[in-house]
This record gives sequence, structure tokens and C-alpha cells, in this order.
Amino acid sequence: MTAPTPRRALLAVALAAATAATLPGSRASAAAPASAAGPDAAPAAPSGGTVDNRFWYAYAHWSAGLHQGTTAVGGARPGLEIATPAGRTEYADPHTGRKSTWEYAAWTSPAHASCVPATEAVASWNARTPAGTWIQIELRGTYTDGASTPWYVMGRWASGEDDIRRTSVDGQSDGRSTVWTDTLALDGPVAAAGLRIKDWRLRLTLYRKPGARRGPTVWLAGAMASDVPARFTVPASVPSGGAHELKVPRYSQETHIGQYPEYDNGGEAWCSPTSSQMIIEFWGGKPAAKSLAWVDTAYSDPQVCHAARSTYDAAYRGCGNWPFNAAYAATYRRLAGVVTRLGSLTDLETLVRAGIPTITSLSFRAQELTGAGYGTAGHLMTVIGFTAAGDVIANDPHAPSNPAVRRVYRRREFETCWLRTKRYDAAGKVVSGTGGVCYLYGPIRPSAAQVRALREVGVLGELTTPEGA
Repeated sequence: MTAPTPRRALLAVALAAATAATLPGSRASAAAPASAAGPDAAPAAPSGGTVDNRFWYAYAHWSAGLHQGTTAVGGARPGLEIATPAGRTEYADPHTGRKSTWEYAAWTSPAHASCVPATEAVASWNARTPAGTWIQIELRGTYTDGASTPWYVMGRWASGEDDIRRTSVDGQSDGRSTVWTDTLALDGPVAAAGLRIKDWRLRLTLYRKPGARRGPTVWLAGAMASDVPARFTVPASVPSGGAHELKVPRYSQETHIGQYPEYDNGGEAWCSPTSSQMIIEFWGGKPAAKSLAWVDTAYSDPQVCHAARSTYDAAYRGCGNWPFNAAYAATYRRLAGVVTRLGSLTDLETLVRAGIPTITSLSFRAQELTGAGYGTAGHLMTVIGFTAAGDVIANDPHAPSNPAVRRVYRRREFETCWLRTKRYDAAGKVVSGTGGVCYLYGPIRPSAAQVRALREVGVLGELTTPEGA
């Protein structure tokens, strides 16, 4: 659970103000792998879709687009790398004051025509950034009136913090749309007037120290675009039947209260990295001992401290940057991660039955989620199963101890707190909800059942390269 910084609070105000016409229904649209129409072909949107996912991850994807010194690389995990630097540039890190010279190369994706004209977009990326390297991710959209957004920086990222500080970028707006930490959102008045983003493209810039032989490798990049209806209530889903629970490690954020003020002081600020670490370890990922050497030996669960440090956004001044958490998950061998939205608890049941636990973002007053015992303006918890009656089994890191993390929440209450886009806070003021935001982490070689589940819920069938691509 983390109280929003001013920028998150402003995003809540902006989204709550956007009450215009939206697409009906709550079902996420499907995003299929590349077909005979080409690697950048847009999938057809099912009727009533509100979410469009598009990720580049295969060799054919990286071979397309505009290369400025970059090249596609094949192998077990295809990606994008620097071939011949396009030039050199200086970067003055606003968080350290250091100015350094870097070689760079860039790749611009083909334009993706979203099957959902969107009010919001959130980028995701998975990459390897060895010492002396980092990447920048930008997104540029085209409005439905034909005008374009600026190239918005969606993140400057490295897995470590010795070269640059991982950061979002403040103050980006063209008077019609604004970047709020990790989310590009149309401003309330223009969204209410019906303006939408009809297509978008990414630009990835890869940096390395001058003269270095290797640079970063990007394995996956893309975005989730959405237009979720403004709503205080959501349609009730019907339980699919049958109890199912995954054995996911349990970690409490509350046992870390007061730890590492430079990474937002533990406790309630660490729900996102704590949830991320639970799922990473479910898939077999653990930080190496040398990665934990910096953690005070008096602290339990040092890997949670490591996750907080590895997801910290120096501009946001917190660990709740959504794509930074997904990118951290993908630093573990054979794991991929993306940020998306889902449409119902039926979607979560589909994933859990296929063996995929999911991190969900909710906000609620204490009385709105029976058994929680707290209220929150924004909190991440992991759905690990369902009871026979269809209630939600969650690993909720807002617990006094690791054993107390497992909770059972009433289905209808949980679904409302997760999927709505508007709610009343404790003061009776209208504020926003996340509209079904979640993190999906999984193996780069998912099983056939997991591929089917991911496709069924409207997310790319393979989070990265499928066999034979």
C-alpha cells in the first residue's frame, strides 16, 4: 500500500475528470502474434474491447522498423542491440548531477494501429543492461484528429544504479495529453470531448560507454493502450467453479517499515516490489548472494530490500512505477514481464488455473474490502487462487508477518475495488481507480496451457519468443 505522491494524485484528478463516452463492455481485446500480414499487423478487436496490447519480441519484430545503428539478434531469446553507434551524446543525470558521454543507437517501431482508440497508454520493456549501459523508452501517439503527440519519455532505465539513476521524467505535456510517471493519459477536457489516440509507435535508444564492445539488449518492448469506461461499479462475473490455489512465497512489506529511507522507507511504500518478489520467486528467480551483500544482515528477507532498490524511480521517489517492476522481473533468467489491464475476475481465474499468479492494483476504503483492515489510495497484491465459492485468495503484503500475508477476500468486493475507474475517498471526494491494472510475469517459454490462457484474456500468447520463431 502506498500513498500517491503529488504526480499520482494529479493523475487521479485528471482521470476522474474524464467522463466522456467510452467503448461499452469490459472485455480486453486480443493481441495475436505476428501473422501472414506481417510482424506489425494489428489484430482485430473483438466487440466491446477496451484494451489493446502490442509487444515486439521476436526476431522478425526487431528486424522491422527503423534502425539507426541497431540490429536484430537471434538465438534463444531474440532482441535488439547496438551494431554501429549512430553518434555520441552527453547526459546530465538530474538526480546525481553527473554528466557523462555515451554512444547511442536507436530503433523506432512500426506504427501500431490500436484496435481500441485509447485514452491511456503504459509501456513495458524487458532488457539486459550490463554495467556501463542503459536504455530510454519513448512513445509517440497519433490523435484521432490526425495530430501527433511529442515523443514522450516513458522511462530511462538500467537494472543497476551506478551509471544513471532509473527515472521517469516530469513535466511532459502538449496541452492535450500528459505523462504521469508511467502513464500517458489524455487530459480530462479533451478526453471528455471524444479525442483519442488511434495509433502509436515506440522509440528505443540504447546507450553504452564510448568504445565499449557490447551494449544493452532489449528482449521485449511494447505498450498497453486502453479506454476503460468511467464507472463506480463494474459488471459482476460468475465464478468458474472449483477451488484452486498456487503455492506462492509470502512476504510482508510491513516487516520492512523504516528500512532504507533512500528507497522510500519500506513498509507501506513497498507493496509493489514485495508483490513482485513473491511472483519472481514463484517462478524460481532469486537474487544472487552478491546482489544482497549491501543489505543490513539484521533485516529479514533481504531480497525484498533488493527488489525495492531495483524498482526505485528517482523522479517518482518511490517503488511503485509499474513498468519498472515488470522490467525488474525480466532481469531474472528466462522471465518476462508486462503491465496490462484485464476485464474481470474470470480473466484472473483463467490465469490462475493455468498456473499464472497475477499482481493486481486496487484502491479502497477500509469498509469496502472486508477483512483487509485498512484503506488505501493505491495498493498492489497478488491473486494466487480462488475458493470453491469463487472468492479471491490473495497474498496481500500489507500484513504484520509473512504467515499472515495469505488472505481471502469477497469476490464482488475485490472485483469492484480492482476494476472501477472512479470511487469516493474517505472525505467523500471523487477519485480514480486503476481500471484493472495488473502485472503479468511468466516464463519466456510458457506451457501450451499458459499460452492458451494468455490469449484468452487478451494478452500476447507468448510473453516473448515462441518456439520456432
